[in-house]
Formats: sequence, structure tokens, C-alpha cells
Amino acid sequence: MQSIPRSTIPVYIYAVVFSSLCVVMGLLWDIMWHMSIGRDGLFAPPHVVIYVGAVVAGLFSAYRILNLTFTRNHPGRTAAVPFWGVFFGPLGAMFCVWGALAMLTSAPFDDWWHNTYGLDVQILTPPHTILAIGIMTLQFGAMVGVLALQNQYRQTAVSATNTERPARARRLKWLFAIAAGLLLTMLFSLASESMGMWESHHSEYYVTAAIVFPFYLLAVGRASLLRWPITTIAAVYMLALALPSWVIQNFPATPRLGPVLNPITHYQPFHFPMLLVVPALVLDWLMHRFEKSSADGHRLNDWLLAGLYALAFMVMLLAIQWPFGEFLLTSPYARNGVFLSYSWTYDSPPDWEYRYAFSPRKLQTAADFWRGYGWSLLYAVISARIGLLWGNWMQRVQR
Repeated sequence: MQSIPRSTIPVYIYAVVFSSLCVVMGLLWDIMWHMSIGRDGLFAPPHVVIYVGAVVAGLFSAYRILNLTFTRNHPGRTAAVPFWGVFFGPLGAMFCVWGALAMLTSAPFDDWWHNTYGLDVQILTPPHTILAIGIMTLQFGAMVGVLALQNQYRQTAVSATNTERPARARRLKWLFAIAAGLLLTMLFSLASESMGMWESHHSEYYVTAAIVFPFYLLAVGRASLLRWPITTIAAVYMLALALPSWVIQNFPATPRLGPVLNPITHYQPFHFPMLLVVPALVLDWLMHRFEKSSADGHRLNDWLLAGLYALAFMVMLLAIQWPFGEFLLTSPYARNGVFLSYSWTYDSPPDWEYRYAFSPRKLQTAADFWRGYGWSLLYAVISARIGLLWGNWMQRVQR
């Protein structure tokens, strides 16, 4: 395979990572808009930010594909992926184009849905499902685009001078971490309805975490070239989720739909992020311990590694999130602009008796909890094994 030219990282890579950032920031702003203001128009400010992300990723990726397709003897053609026997382009750019098209298609569908059925009562309505698929496809394309260049630089003996190559490789490592952290933020946002602080003492919380997180964290951890990749990506996720709430909560907002049961005057923030950096740090340490020997062919079987990683992740998650969830929900020290537990939607009664307490329907007997948690361990092993398999694929992506 032909190596990447000695030039800098292609502009479209920066563009699609920026687009991933736009759609995540727009999505979180949109959630806070619905919590604080209610439904507005098709071109509400949060929607515009999301559309900008889709348009930028779509245009830059389409240009990259068309340039490779119609430029005769383009040096990047041999490293491109053919599509429909006509088009040639990086795999990541193709994902970005399809994701952008799905996102832009969902916009008029979502507007019609609201005009016909009213305000959403859940995240995954049909138009939002199309939007979510488009966003994750775009974000995955951004991640794959960076990953292909990272893998090429790793396997190419001489692609630039000794002074240029480490700097470019370092940028690629961090671009991958940012892209992966933004996709993790999207995954949590989709799962957040069953992973709020009210659910932190219920086995459903840990079952959801077991399905969503091990496969993703282990896949990106195995694919990344950073020394502590899972911890870094988890930290990016926490910052990406918390920073918009920390900023936007300071801006005025008044409800535009009734009933207004909680007469707020400012934006209500979204969830404080899970403390994923703690189990992530344990996973990184275990990967250092058990996967460094892969060079001499003595790495443990991936099923054994999946069991080990899954058990460590779930035990650490329970140890950190059980008390932290209780702190967020019940402690007056969490009801501030840092931990965000004061947040309350405009259509919820502010004097609800379980606003700062666990509702009986969110609690279980010890036997029921441990039974559910036992199932979560099994799901985590399967999730981890899939993640390791996916990570092996990502290590080989070069186009």
C-alpha cells in the first residue's frame, strides 16, 4: 500500500472532527432547550449548530471523495475505497457523507412530527432515531478517518522527516481521542433515560452500562496509540458532557410551552457525567499489564481478557457510581452549578417528594438488585468480547 504523502494531515480530517464537536454541542444544547424552553422552530439555534456540523462534514467529505474520483492519477487513489464502481474515497469520508445525509433528512421529518404530534416525551422518537443514526455514522466516520491515518503512520517506516513524523502522529492520537470521546458522549446521551442519578441504585443502570460501555471503551482502547487511551477518552467524554451545561446554565431562558409548573428563568443543565475515568483507569492499567506481551505472542485469549476486563469495569463502576449517584441526588452540596443536581424541567412540579430522594419504584430488594447485577456481568463479558474484536478490526483500518 502506498504511504501517505509527507504533507500535513488532510483538512477534511480536521473538518469532520470539528463537525462531530458541533453536533454534540448542538444536541446537548437542544436537550437543555427542551428542558427549559420547549419546542421552537426548525431553525432553532441548537438545531442550526447540528445542521452546521452535518453540512461541514458532508461538504468536506464529499469534496475529498470527488477529488479522488475525478482527479486523474491521484496519488491517494490506491489507498481509497471504491464505491458503486464509480467513486473512490477514504472509508471515513464515506461514512461522514451518509451520516450527514441522514441528519439533514431527519430535520424536516422532525419538524413535521412536532407539528403533528406535539412535544417529545422521550429521546428516541422516529425522527430523532434517524438523527441519532446519522450523528453516530458521521462521528464514526470522523473516528475512522483519523484511525486510518494513524494506522498508516504506525506501519510506515518513513513517511516524513524525523522531526515532522512524531508531531503529526501526536496530533493524530489526540484527534482520535477527541473523536472517540465525542461519540462516547453521544452513546451516553442516548442511554441517559435509564442512567440518571435516580436509577443509580437500580440494576437497570448497571445492565445498560454493561451493554453500552465495555465494547466501546475496549475497542477504542485497543485501537488508540495513546499510553492511557481509555482514561483520556473517558475524560474527553466527561468534559464534552459537562462543559455545555456549565456554560449554558448561565444564560436566561423562559418556557414557551405549557403547562409551566416550574417557572424557571435560566437554562436547566443536563446530567452531570458518570465518573467513567475511574473504571477507565483500571481498564488501561489491565491492558498495560496483559497486552504488552502481545509482541512475543503470549497475550491471553481474548475471551479470558474480556472476562477480566468486564469484571474489573463493572466492579469499579458499582463502587464509584453507587455512592456518587446518591451524592448527586440527596446531598445539598450537589445542588449547584458544578454538579448540576438542581436542574429541573419547566413542566415538572418543583415540590415533587422524590426530587431529591430515591423513588420506591427506582429501588429494589437486595436479592433483586444482585440478580440483575449478576446478569449485567454476563452482558459486560459479551460486550467486552465484541469490543476487543472490533478493536482488532480498527487496528487494521488503513483506508
